[in-house]
Amino acid sequence: MRVEEEEGEEDNMVPQTDGEVVALDTASSEQKERLVIGYALTSKKKQSFLQPKLEVLARKKGISFVSIDQDKPLSEQGPFDVVLHKLLGNEWHDVIEDYQKKHPEVTVLDPPGAIQRIYNRQSMLQGLADLNLAECDGMICVPKQMVVLHDTTSSANEVAKAGLKFPLVAKPLLVDGTAKSHQLFLAYDCLSLAELEPPLVLQEFVNHGGVLFKVFVVGDVIRVVRRFSLPNVSNVEKEKVAGVFQFPRVSSAAASVDKTDLDPRVAELPPKPLLEGLVRELRNRLGLRLFNIDMIREHGSQDVFYVIDINYFPGYGKMPDYEQVFIDFFLGLAQAKHEKGLCVKSGIEM
Repeated sequence: MRVEEEEGEEDNMVPQTDGEVVALDTASSEQKERLVIGYALTSKKKQSFLQPKLEVLARKKGISFVSIDQDKPLSEQGPFDVVLHKLLGNEWHDVIEDYQKKHPEVTVLDPPGAIQRIYNRQSMLQGLADLNLAECDGMICVPKQMVVLHDTTSSANEVAKAGLKFPLVAKPLLVDGTAKSHQLFLAYDCLSLAELEPPLVLQEFVNHGGVLFKVFVVGDVIRVVRRFSLPNVSNVEKEKVAGVFQFPRVSSAAASVDKTDLDPRVAELPPKPLLEGLVRELRNRLGLRLFNIDMIREHGSQDVFYVIDINYFPGYGKMPDYEQVFIDFFLGLAQAKHEKGLCVKSGIEM
Protein backbone atom coordinates (compact mmCIF):
# COMPACT_ATOMS: atom_id res chain seq x y z
CA MET A 1 0.00 0.00 0.00
CA ARG A 2 1.35 3.40 -0.96
CA VAL A 3 0.76 6.69 0.79
CA GLU A 4 1.60 9.63 -1.43
CA GLU A 5 1.54 13.33 -0.83
CA GLU A 6 -0.48 15.45 -3.24
CA GLU A 7 2.57 16.46 -5.26
CA GLY A 8 3.90 12.92 -5.74
CA GLU A 9 5.44 12.08 -9.09
CA GLU A 10 3.65 9.96 -11.67
CA ASP A 11 5.07 6.48 -12.02
CA ASN A 12 4.39 3.13 -13.59
CA MET A 13 3.95 1.22 -10.38
CA VAL A 14 1.04 -1.12 -9.73
CA PRO A 15 0.11 -2.09 -6.14
CA GLN A 16 -0.39 -5.83 -5.80
CA THR A 17 -2.94 -7.51 -3.55
CA ASP A 18 -0.30 -8.36 -0.94
CA GLY A 19 0.66 -4.71 -0.49
CA GLU A 20 3.90 -4.86 -2.47
CA VAL A 21 4.54 -2.39 -5.25
CA VAL A 22 6.16 -3.69 -8.39
CA ALA A 23 7.15 -2.09 -11.65
CA LEU A 24 4.51 -2.33 -14.34
CA ASP A 25 5.58 -4.48 -17.26
CA THR A 26 4.78 -2.16 -20.15
CA ALA A 27 4.68 -4.98 -22.66
CA SER A 28 2.23 -7.10 -20.65
CA SER A 29 0.05 -4.06 -19.88
CA GLU A 30 -0.81 -3.67 -23.54
CA GLN A 31 -3.87 -5.88 -23.34
CA LYS A 32 -4.79 -7.83 -26.44
CA GLU A 33 -8.35 -8.02 -25.17
CA ARG A 34 -10.00 -4.75 -24.28
CA LEU A 35 -11.07 -4.08 -20.72
CA VAL A 36 -14.66 -2.82 -20.84
CA ILE A 37 -15.86 -0.64 -17.97
CA GLY A 38 -19.59 0.05 -17.87
CA TYR A 39 -20.40 3.18 -15.92
CA ALA A 40 -23.58 4.50 -14.37
CA LEU A 41 -22.87 7.99 -13.06
CA THR A 42 -24.75 11.22 -12.66
CA SER A 43 -23.98 13.80 -15.33
CA LYS A 44 -22.01 15.83 -12.78
CA LYS A 45 -19.93 12.85 -11.71
CA LYS A 46 -19.34 11.79 -15.30
CA GLN A 47 -18.11 15.27 -16.19
CA SER A 48 -15.70 15.46 -13.25
CA PHE A 49 -14.38 11.90 -13.51
CA LEU A 50 -14.22 11.08 -17.21
CA GLN A 51 -11.74 13.79 -18.05
CA PRO A 52 -10.06 13.79 -21.51
CA LYS A 53 -6.68 12.81 -20.03
CA LEU A 54 -8.21 9.74 -18.37
CA GLU A 55 -9.89 8.62 -21.58
CA VAL A 56 -6.69 9.10 -23.61
CA LEU A 57 -4.64 7.06 -21.13
CA ALA A 58 -7.37 4.41 -21.07
CA ARG A 59 -7.40 4.00 -24.84
CA LYS A 60 -3.63 3.52 -24.87
CA LYS A 61 -4.00 0.66 -22.39
CA GLY A 62 -6.96 -1.00 -24.12
CA ILE A 63 -9.55 0.25 -21.64
CA SER A 64 -12.91 1.49 -22.89
CA PHE A 65 -15.67 3.24 -20.93
CA VAL A 66 -19.23 2.40 -21.95
CA SER A 67 -22.25 4.29 -20.64
CA ILE A 68 -24.94 2.12 -19.05
CA ASP A 69 -28.47 2.86 -20.26
CA GLN A 70 -30.65 3.03 -17.16
CA ASP A 71 -33.79 2.57 -19.25
CA LYS A 72 -32.71 -0.89 -20.40
CA PRO A 73 -32.14 -4.07 -18.37
CA LEU A 74 -28.52 -4.17 -17.22
CA SER A 75 -28.16 -7.86 -18.05
CA GLU A 76 -28.91 -7.09 -21.70
CA GLN A 77 -26.00 -4.65 -21.90
CA GLY A 78 -22.29 -5.25 -22.10
CA PRO A 79 -20.56 -7.58 -21.68
CA PHE A 80 -18.65 -5.68 -19.02
CA ASP A 81 -15.51 -6.53 -17.10
CA VAL A 82 -16.16 -3.84 -14.51
CA VAL A 83 -19.28 -1.91 -13.51
CA LEU A 84 -18.49 1.50 -12.02
CA HIS A 85 -21.47 3.25 -10.47
CA LYS A 86 -22.63 6.02 -8.23
CA LEU A 87 -26.39 6.33 -8.40
CA LEU A 88 -28.79 6.61 -5.49
CA GLY A 89 -32.09 4.91 -4.83
CA ASN A 90 -33.26 1.48 -3.73
CA GLU A 91 -34.38 0.59 -7.25
CA TRP A 92 -30.88 1.03 -8.65
CA HIS A 93 -29.33 -0.84 -5.73
CA ASP A 94 -31.70 -3.77 -6.41
CA VAL A 95 -30.64 -3.74 -10.06
CA ILE A 96 -26.94 -3.88 -9.16
CA GLU A 97 -27.38 -6.59 -6.53
CA ASP A 98 -29.37 -8.74 -8.96
CA TYR A 99 -26.70 -8.19 -11.63
CA GLN A 100 -23.96 -9.22 -9.20
CA LYS A 101 -25.71 -12.50 -8.46
CA LYS A 102 -26.19 -13.32 -12.14
CA HIS A 103 -22.72 -12.13 -13.23
CA PRO A 104 -20.24 -12.97 -10.45
CA GLU A 105 -17.40 -12.72 -12.99
CA VAL A 106 -17.96 -8.94 -13.27
CA THR A 107 -16.27 -6.62 -10.75
CA VAL A 108 -18.81 -4.17 -9.30
CA LEU A 109 -17.38 -0.98 -7.78
CA ASP A 110 -18.68 -1.04 -5.17
CA PRO A 111 -21.40 -3.31 -3.64
CA PRO A 112 -24.57 -1.27 -2.88
CA GLY A 113 -24.91 -2.76 0.60
CA ALA A 114 -21.44 -1.55 1.52
CA ILE A 115 -22.07 1.91 0.09
CA GLN A 116 -25.34 2.31 1.97
CA ARG A 117 -23.66 2.39 5.36
CA ILE A 118 -21.70 5.57 4.66
CA TYR A 119 -24.72 7.33 3.17
CA ASN A 120 -25.95 7.62 6.76
CA ARG A 121 -23.83 9.79 9.05
CA GLN A 122 -25.14 7.97 12.11
CA SER A 123 -23.62 4.65 11.01
CA MET A 124 -20.72 6.12 9.02
CA LEU A 125 -18.28 6.50 11.92
CA GLN A 126 -19.52 3.68 14.14
CA GLY A 127 -16.74 1.43 15.38
CA LEU A 128 -13.87 3.68 14.34
CA ALA A 129 -12.92 4.51 17.91
CA ASP A 130 -12.43 0.78 18.56
CA LEU A 131 -9.87 0.26 15.79
CA ASN A 132 -6.68 -1.39 17.00
CA LEU A 133 -4.05 1.00 15.64
CA ALA A 134 -1.84 1.13 18.71
CA GLU A 135 1.32 0.39 16.73
CA CYS A 136 0.60 2.81 13.89
CA ASP A 137 2.27 6.00 15.20
CA GLY A 138 -0.92 7.76 16.17
CA MET A 139 -4.43 7.62 17.56
CA ILE A 140 -7.72 7.69 15.65
CA CYS A 141 -10.75 9.24 17.35
CA VAL A 142 -14.23 10.34 16.34
CA PRO A 143 -15.93 13.48 17.64
CA LYS A 144 -18.75 13.07 20.14
CA GLN A 145 -22.01 13.21 18.23
CA MET A 146 -25.76 12.70 18.49
CA VAL A 147 -28.62 12.36 16.02
CA VAL A 148 -31.64 14.68 15.92
CA LEU A 149 -34.46 13.07 13.97
CA HIS A 150 -37.38 15.41 14.57
CA ASP A 151 -37.55 18.43 16.88
CA THR A 152 -34.43 20.60 17.11
CA THR A 153 -36.10 23.04 19.52
CA SER A 154 -36.18 20.41 22.27
CA SER A 155 -32.77 18.96 21.51
CA ALA A 156 -30.88 21.33 23.84
CA ASN A 157 -31.53 19.06 26.83
CA GLU A 158 -30.48 16.03 24.80
CA VAL A 159 -27.22 17.75 23.89
CA ALA A 160 -26.45 18.27 27.56
CA LYS A 161 -27.35 14.65 28.39
CA ALA A 162 -25.05 13.41 25.65
CA GLY A 163 -22.21 15.46 27.13
CA LEU A 164 -21.64 17.49 23.96
CA LYS A 165 -20.08 20.93 24.27
CA PHE A 166 -20.70 23.90 21.99
CA PRO A 167 -19.91 24.84 19.32
CA LEU A 168 -21.42 21.95 17.39
CA VAL A 169 -21.08 21.08 13.72
CA ALA A 170 -24.50 20.28 12.25
CA LYS A 171 -24.64 17.96 9.23
CA PRO A 172 -27.61 16.43 7.39
CA LEU A 173 -28.12 12.85 8.54
CA LEU A 174 -28.34 11.38 5.03
CA VAL A 175 -25.87 11.86 2.20
CA ASP A 176 -28.21 11.73 -0.78
CA GLY A 177 -26.05 13.32 -3.47
CA THR A 178 -27.73 16.72 -3.32
CA ALA A 179 -25.87 19.93 -2.52
CA LYS A 180 -28.06 20.27 0.58
CA SER A 181 -26.72 17.02 2.03
CA HIS A 182 -23.24 18.58 2.15
CA GLN A 183 -24.29 21.84 3.84
CA LEU A 184 -22.52 22.24 7.17
CA PHE A 185 -23.37 24.65 9.97
CA LEU A 186 -21.67 25.68 13.18
CA ALA A 187 -24.04 26.21 16.12
CA TYR A 188 -22.69 28.19 19.07
CA ASP A 189 -25.58 27.88 21.53
CA CYS A 190 -28.76 25.98 22.40
CA LEU A 191 -31.11 28.58 20.93
CA SER A 192 -29.44 28.36 17.54
CA LEU A 193 -30.36 24.67 17.25
CA ALA A 194 -33.96 25.69 16.54
CA GLU A 195 -32.79 27.21 13.25
CA LEU A 196 -31.55 23.87 11.95
CA GLU A 197 -33.61 21.45 9.91
CA PRO A 198 -33.71 17.80 11.02
CA PRO A 199 -32.87 15.00 10.55
CA LEU A 200 -29.26 15.86 11.27
CA VAL A 201 -26.14 14.90 13.16
CA LEU A 202 -24.65 17.21 15.77
CA GLN A 203 -20.90 16.72 16.08
CA GLU A 204 -18.65 18.34 18.68
CA PHE A 205 -16.27 20.79 17.01
CA VAL A 206 -12.59 19.94 17.49
CA ASN A 207 -9.98 22.67 17.09
CA HIS A 208 -7.57 21.56 14.36
CA GLY A 209 -5.58 24.57 13.23
CA GLY A 210 -7.70 25.23 10.15
CA VAL A 211 -6.29 22.33 8.10
CA LEU A 212 -8.15 19.23 6.93
CA PHE A 213 -6.62 16.12 5.36
CA LYS A 214 -8.56 14.50 2.54
CA VAL A 215 -7.35 10.92 2.27
CA PHE A 216 -8.25 9.48 -1.14
CA VAL A 217 -8.31 5.69 -1.54
CA VAL A 218 -8.22 3.86 -4.87
CA GLY A 219 -7.79 0.17 -4.19
CA ASP A 220 -4.42 -0.12 -2.42
CA VAL A 221 -3.25 3.39 -3.27
CA ILE A 222 -3.58 6.26 -0.80
CA ARG A 223 -3.17 9.93 -1.68
CA VAL A 224 -3.40 12.77 0.83
CA VAL A 225 -4.51 16.28 -0.08
CA ARG A 226 -4.50 19.16 2.39
CA ARG A 227 -7.33 21.69 2.42
CA PHE A 228 -8.16 24.77 4.44
CA SER A 229 -10.84 24.24 7.06
CA LEU A 230 -12.47 26.21 9.87
CA PRO A 231 -10.07 28.12 12.14
CA ASN A 232 -9.83 27.30 15.82
CA VAL A 233 -12.60 28.57 18.08
CA SER A 234 -11.24 30.28 21.20
CA ASN A 235 -12.86 30.21 24.64
CA VAL A 236 -13.59 33.91 24.24
CA GLU A 237 -15.53 33.24 21.05
CA LYS A 238 -17.48 30.45 22.73
CA GLU A 239 -18.66 32.90 25.40
CA LYS A 240 -19.39 35.88 23.15
CA VAL A 241 -20.55 34.42 19.83
CA ALA A 242 -24.13 33.16 19.42
CA GLY A 243 -26.21 31.85 16.55
CA VAL A 244 -25.64 29.40 13.73
CA PHE A 245 -23.29 29.95 10.79
CA GLN A 246 -23.01 28.09 7.50
CA PHE A 247 -19.51 27.41 6.28
CA PRO A 248 -18.31 26.58 2.76
CA ARG A 249 -17.57 23.07 1.52
CA VAL A 250 -13.95 22.28 2.24
CA SER A 251 -13.75 19.94 -0.77
CA SER A 252 -14.43 22.89 -3.07
CA ALA A 253 -11.58 24.97 -1.72
CA ALA A 254 -9.34 26.05 -4.58
CA ALA A 255 -6.42 27.42 -2.61
CA SER A 256 -3.64 24.98 -1.80
CA VAL A 257 -2.42 24.72 1.77
CA ASP A 258 1.05 23.92 0.43
CA LYS A 259 1.41 27.44 -0.92
CA THR A 260 0.80 28.95 2.49
CA ASP A 261 3.33 29.44 5.26
CA LEU A 262 1.72 27.29 7.94
CA ASP A 263 3.10 25.94 11.18
CA PRO A 264 4.59 22.52 10.27
CA ARG A 265 2.97 21.05 13.37
CA VAL A 266 -0.40 21.87 11.80
CA ALA A 267 0.29 21.08 8.15
CA GLU A 268 2.39 17.93 8.58
CA LEU A 269 0.72 14.91 6.98
CA PRO A 270 -0.61 12.11 9.19
CA PRO A 271 1.99 9.34 9.71
CA LYS A 272 2.13 6.80 6.89
CA PRO A 273 1.70 3.74 9.20
CA LEU A 274 -1.42 5.33 10.71
CA LEU A 275 -2.98 5.99 7.29
CA GLU A 276 -2.14 2.50 6.05
CA GLY A 277 -3.60 0.90 9.18
CA LEU A 278 -6.74 3.03 9.07
CA VAL A 279 -7.39 2.42 5.37
CA ARG A 280 -6.75 -1.30 5.73
CA GLU A 281 -9.26 -1.56 8.57
CA LEU A 282 -11.86 0.54 6.76
CA ARG A 283 -11.54 -1.45 3.54
CA ASN A 284 -12.11 -4.67 5.48
CA ARG A 285 -15.01 -3.30 7.53
CA LEU A 286 -16.76 -1.33 4.81
CA GLY A 287 -16.03 -3.58 1.85
CA LEU A 288 -15.22 -0.55 -0.32
CA ARG A 289 -12.32 0.15 -2.69
CA LEU A 290 -13.20 3.71 -3.77
CA PHE A 291 -13.65 6.20 -0.96
CA ASN A 292 -12.09 9.08 0.91
CA ILE A 293 -11.66 9.96 4.56
CA ASP A 294 -11.77 13.47 5.99
CA MET A 295 -9.36 13.75 8.91
CA ILE A 296 -8.19 16.51 11.22
CA ARG A 297 -5.35 16.68 13.74
CA GLU A 298 -6.37 17.81 17.23
CA HIS A 299 -4.80 21.24 17.79
CA GLY A 300 -1.80 21.05 20.09
CA SER A 301 -1.31 17.35 19.44
CA GLN A 302 1.10 15.67 17.07
CA ASP A 303 -0.49 12.25 16.80
CA VAL A 304 -4.19 12.50 17.74
CA PHE A 305 -6.45 12.53 14.69
CA TYR A 306 -10.20 12.66 14.24
CA VAL A 307 -12.13 11.11 11.37
CA ILE A 308 -15.06 13.40 10.67
CA ASP A 309 -16.46 12.06 7.38
CA ILE A 310 -16.21 9.18 4.90
CA ASN A 311 -17.35 9.55 1.30
CA TYR A 312 -17.93 6.93 -1.38
CA PHE A 313 -16.47 7.61 -4.87
CA PRO A 314 -15.53 11.22 -3.99
CA GLY A 315 -14.42 13.97 -6.38
CA TYR A 316 -11.25 12.27 -7.60
CA GLY A 317 -10.71 15.10 -10.06
CA LYS A 318 -9.30 17.04 -7.07
CA MET A 319 -6.69 14.33 -6.49
CA PRO A 320 -3.45 15.01 -8.38
CA ASP A 321 -2.65 12.44 -11.10
CA TYR A 322 -5.87 10.55 -10.42
CA GLU A 323 -5.98 9.49 -14.06
CA GLN A 324 -2.82 7.37 -13.87
CA VAL A 325 -3.84 5.97 -10.49
CA PHE A 326 -7.14 4.73 -11.91
CA ILE A 327 -5.55 3.28 -15.04
CA ASP A 328 -3.18 1.26 -12.86
CA PHE A 329 -6.08 0.25 -10.63
CA PHE A 330 -8.19 -1.01 -13.54
CA LEU A 331 -5.24 -2.89 -15.03
CA GLY A 332 -4.62 -4.45 -11.62
CA LEU A 333 -8.24 -5.68 -11.53
CA ALA A 334 -7.83 -7.19 -15.00
CA GLN A 335 -4.57 -8.92 -14.00
CA ALA A 336 -6.10 -10.33 -10.82
CA LYS A 337 -9.08 -11.65 -12.78
CA HIS A 338 -6.74 -13.23 -15.34
CA GLU A 339 -4.64 -14.91 -12.65
CA LYS A 340 -7.78 -16.18 -10.90
CA GLY A 341 -8.99 -17.68 -14.18
CA LEU A 342 -5.69 -19.49 -14.66
CA CYS A 343 -5.84 -20.87 -11.13
CA VAL A 344 -9.42 -22.11 -11.65
CA LYS A 345 -8.41 -23.88 -14.87
CA SER A 346 -5.47 -25.56 -13.16
CA GLY A 347 -7.47 -26.47 -10.07
CA ILE A 348 -5.50 -24.22 -7.69
CA GLU A 349 -7.50 -22.50 -4.93
CA MET A 350 -6.97 -18.74 -4.54
